[in-house]
This record gives sequence, C-alpha cells and structure tokens, in this order.
Amino acid sequence: KESGLGRYEDKLRENILCATKTPGTEDIEPRAYSGDNGLTLIEYAPRGVIGSLTPITNPTGTVINNAISMVAAGNAVVFNPHPTARETSIQTIRILHEAIVRAGGPPGLISSVPKPDLTTAKQLIEHPKINMLVATGGRPVVDVVLRSGKKAIGAGAGNPPALVDETANIRRAAASIIDGASINNNIFCTCEKEVIVVSAVADALISFMLETGKAFLLSPEQAEHITRLVVTPERKINKDFIGKDVQVILKEIGITVGEECRLAIFEADRDHPLVWLEQMMPVMPIVRVRDVKEGIEFGVQVEQGNRHTAIMHSNHVEHMTAFARAVQTTIFVKNGPAYAGIGLGGEGHTSFTIAGPTGEGLTSARTFTRIRRCTLVDAFRII
Repeated sequence: KESGLGRYEDKLRENILCATKTPGTEDIEPRAYSGDNGLTLIEYAPRGVIGSLTPITNPTGTVINNAISMVAAGNAVVFNPHPTARETSIQTIRILHEAIVRAGGPPGLISSVPKPDLTTAKQLIEHPKINMLVATGGRPVVDVVLRSGKKAIGAGAGNPPALVDETANIRRAAASIIDGASINNNIFCTCEKEVIVVSAVADALISFMLETGKAFLLSPEQAEHITRLVVTPERKINKDFIGKDVQVILKEIGITVGEECRLAIFEADRDHPLVWLEQMMPVMPIVRVRDVKEGIEFGVQVEQGNRHTAIMHSNHVEHMTAFARAVQTTIFVKNGPAYAGIGLGGEGHTSFTIAGPTGEGLTSARTFTRIRRCTLVDAFRII
C-alpha cells in the first residue's frame, strides 16, 4: 500500500524466500592450511558498521536479506530506506530487531534513520564510523557510494533479455517467461525485460503465451498507445506506471482484462524504447531474429553491459554456452523463469543485493567480511 508497487502475493513469496534462503553463519566457516611449515588459519572477520541504502522496488526483501547476511557476519547495520517505502522498511527492521534481541543479541544491532532522504543518505555515506557501504538500486545511488572512498558494494540496474531458440521446449519457455516477467509486476531487476526469439518459433511462442491465460497480446496500434503512455517524450520510463498491475496500465488505453491476466506482450522493432529501457512493469516487447547467432548478438547489445541477468531457453548446449560467454552476466538462467537465478524455484541461496557493478555477485554473509590470515610456523601440524 505504501509504495504502490508490486503484487501482494508476490511480496509474500519474496519475504519468505529472503527469510528462508539467505545464508547465515554457515557461510563464514574458517579455512585452514596445514603443511610441513606449520598451520595457517583463514578467518572471516566483521567489517564493523555497514550503511545500507535500500530501494523502493523491494524494500522488505532487501532489508531482510541484508540484515541476515550482515549480522551473521558480525556487523551492525544502519539502513537508509527509500523514502517512499519508509514505514514498510522501518517496520521490517523493527521486527528483525526484536527477533535479534529475543535471541540474545544486543539492542541496536540493526537500526534505521527515522526520516530517510537524500540528506540522511549523504550523512550515512560520509559518516566516519561507517566502515562499509552497500547500495541496492539504480545507477545514480551506486555511483555515489562507489565514489565515497570507502569499501562499497553496488547492486545496479539490469535489462535482462530472454532468448528463445528453435530447439527450446516452446510451451515451457512461454510459461516460464510469463511467470518470470510478471512476478511482482516486473519490479525485480532480474525479471525478463524483453524477449528475443528466433523467427521460426516466434508464432508458436506467442500462441503458447496466450494459452497460459496470463498474457494479453497488444495490437500494433495498442502497443503504440501503451508506449506513449509508459515512455516519456525524453525516452524515460513514466514512473507512474512502474510496478502497477497490468489491469491498471491497460485501462489507461481503454482495455479491460480479467484478474487472471498478469502481462501485456507485443511485437516490437529492435529500436523500440521498451527493448532498451528497464521498464519494471508488466508490459514486455518481443523481437524476432533470423537465427540464434543474430539473437545472441542482439541479446548482448540490449543487456548493455550491465552484467546483471540473462535468460535462455534452448536444448542446444553449444547455443547456451555461446550466449553465456558472450553476455557475461552475473546471473544466467537456462530453461526457467529468471527468478530461479535468485533461488526461487532454483538451487542455491538467495540475494536481493546482486553486485554486478562491483563483482561480488549474489551477496551473502561472507561478502560483508574482512579476510584475516594467521600463521603458526613449524608447529601444530599433527600428521
């Protein structure tokens, strides 16, 4: 209700995912080297106090995920939530804080600035007792923390392409793309943002998408109206429609769809603005390509060097290998919805701070530590 973004049932899935699949202290087990010259111990020490700037798109999930990871690593955390999600974020922090205290932890281990804004964010970034900064959000906030002079982790924007070749299970690809692109009304940075499909199977893909009952195919005229609605004359996304239900968006151009519909799709030219902009709403362009080689080349272009997420539906290992090597993303999902890459229906831990710009990848407790090394010479090797 506070932010007006996303879907209630998907927010529940997000929070449960972060609560159950964020690694804790098991992620920071020490390592040892034992040899003729003695014993060396590698331990993961706390950073100290971390300043965390969290986004409007996934305020609760990011707070839960960051808090568990950072506290498990032995740190304290001060959050600066997005102002538009202030109450939601602070209430989440309050619940987590109470759980920490009940478990025997010290009060104040996690906290938030009471009235977050750009000024408090600047104060947090510049405060001498903040040892590390973590920013989850768009490129501007990531750029600010990277210029701070402190150890900083940045999780920036993405524009994930979903590439479908002629060898894919087209029915499965259609269902996966609909589910992945529509979860939480597409506000996850990992969500499919555009589909690139080999022409030979494009008609079948669209047909199977409609068969799910969750997609609405826009005519060329309707797609033009939607584009004028959600893209400003300055070629930026109209923020009024970010994270809104597809019913709300389509109603603006006189289209009524049932509650079962989750995504509007349309065929687009390669230079269409929604192919290149991170739209974060359930409106998705589909672009045809001649063959998989052309699809890979175009997929790399539209990903735009974010190194965030890419998806491919194929049963050809060499095709998947070629795209993965070319696009160089932090997350690469094969034959499933993009959200499988963050552990929702896929193996591995979850993270809502996906540090592509700074290279840490899907963050966990170990990410928020200092690696320390202690060596004992010529002793304590018992073999």
